[in-house]
Amino acid sequence: MLTVKTLTVKNFLSVGNQTQAINFGGKNLVLVLGENVDLGGDDAGARNGTGKTTIINAISYALFGDALTQIRKDNLVNKTNNKDMLVSITFEKNNTTYTIERGRKPQRLKFYINDVEQDSNEAQGENRETQAEINKLIGMTHAMFKNIIALNTYTQPFLATKQAEQREIIEQLLGITILSEKADLLKEQMRGTKDELMGEKYRLDSIKQSNEKITESIKTIKLRSSAWQTQKDQDITKFKDAIEELDKVDITVELDAHKKLQKHNEDTKTLTSLQKEKAYHENSLTKADSNVDKTKSDIEYAQDAKCPTCEQDLHGDKHTQLQNKLQKMLTESEDYSNKLKTDLANIQQQIDAIGDLGTIPDTYYDSIDEAYNHKGTLKDLKRQLEQTESKEDPYAEQIQELRKSAIQKIDYTKANELEDLYRHQEFLYKLLTAKDSFLRTKIIEQNLTFLNQRLAVYLGKVKLPHTVIFRSDLTVNIEELGRELDFDNLSRGERNRLILSLSWAFRDVWEGLYQQINLLFIDELIDAGMDTSGVESSMAVLKDMARTQNKNIFLISHKDELISRVDSVLKVVKENGFTNYANDVEIII
Repeated sequence: MLTVKTLTVKNFLSVGNQTQAINFGGKNLVLVLGENVDLGGDDAGARNGTGKTTIINAISYALFGDALTQIRKDNLVNKTNNKDMLVSITFEKNNTTYTIERGRKPQRLKFYINDVEQDSNEAQGENRETQAEINKLIGMTHAMFKNIIALNTYTQPFLATKQAEQREIIEQLLGITILSEKADLLKEQMRGTKDELMGEKYRLDSIKQSNEKITESIKTIKLRSSAWQTQKDQDITKFKDAIEELDKVDITVELDAHKKLQKHNEDTKTLTSLQKEKAYHENSLTKADSNVDKTKSDIEYAQDAKCPTCEQDLHGDKHTQLQNKLQKMLTESEDYSNKLKTDLANIQQQIDAIGDLGTIPDTYYDSIDEAYNHKGTLKDLKRQLEQTESKEDPYAEQIQELRKSAIQKIDYTKANELEDLYRHQEFLYKLLTAKDSFLRTKIIEQNLTFLNQRLAVYLGKVKLPHTVIFRSDLTVNIEELGRELDFDNLSRGERNRLILSLSWAFRDVWEGLYQQINLLFIDELIDAGMDTSGVESSMAVLKDMARTQNKNIFLISHKDELISRVDSVLKVVKENGFTNYANDVEIII
């Protein structure tokens, strides 16, 4: 049960700097009656403008941070003092005491649990987290507060609001809002599940992409490995072929052939040189013989005392000199010719000594040095063959390591679990939000029946001859004698009876589903436009509610005749522009 205990007010609307306190601990029907001393007081019948409605505005502001009526927050501050506005309310729930202090100029919001202050943002005065905690604790919205705790003629009645607003209140009342709240919570969980699922899918995709890259790398390395193996096989074949070929070589024969080749080359060189020299000498000999013949001819010509060159006659010494000269030249030419013949004979002798060179000896190696190094070459080839054969694939280890450590196993277990969870959450979300879901329909059927039953009871008690029924689509049907009516078709007195009946029925449903509430305010609904029958029947319901249900009911009115029908009176006195709440006056009937 939620039990409102006390309310204190300071510099709030008409309440001034002197703190006013109201005790809600009673279990009776209280008439809140005003006395405006500034307008003559009781003697003049001045009941209006005293600050009666200030009480429910203060309660509303303390609990929700907003007045009950459409008053801006800054206008809630007393205009005379214009600062230090403070409202405090204390209530109990489940044996725990809670206190809310809220003010303006300066901003203030403090929340106490069993007199221990909770963390709040006093500077802001409207901390959302603190307010959310208070709302959860109270268990109702401001709109619901207006319909089941604080009934006021200045607030729009339930049936005068828009259909969407009516539906919102009914859904909260019947417990459907809980489904919506659970749906909102589930939606958050779905968002978290979806984010986690997307993260897991991203992780798996990353692994998959990584594995694909590694697989491609392995493929590339395999190609390199294959090329390396091919080259190795080719090298082995080359070395084996070379070794096999060298094994066929008879090195003794090879060395002998190289010696013969060496002699053949030397003889060839010598022979070539001799043949060149022979040709030169033969050419020289031809020229020398020609000179001898010419010289002999010149000698014969000179015997006729003729110059062989100009054919002039020669006389005396000149002739003798010429003959001597020509004879000397002949001797020299014959000597040179004979020498050439001797040299030619010697050259020919050398050529004949060389004889026929025959065919060029066939060798395997290009040089004798290579032949002498035959064994070393063969040994080196065998060593290279052994080394090549012993080489291990340098890529094999890379491939093995990539396969072993780099390629990750893709496990879809978690992703599948999250997929299943998300689908299940989707199903539950549709179950909670779909207007035609069996869960929603069941709740409406159960609680709407009770609401209509209680509404019919109260309509009967206030003697309103109308039938008012909430349909399954949460709309309201008003009928009189089979004729469907709108709320505006009713008279003021009829509307007030319906407002009261509807509020009481709402309250019964609320307390049946959620929690008991000790407090009820009815502001000028009893005496505004209601006939004597309506007043009497309404008062009877309120008195029974106070006594049998242990409610603390405050009836705000300006009618003195109601004093005899209540248990006590709370005097609201306005004097010198400020409101004071006098002590309750017990009424003895």
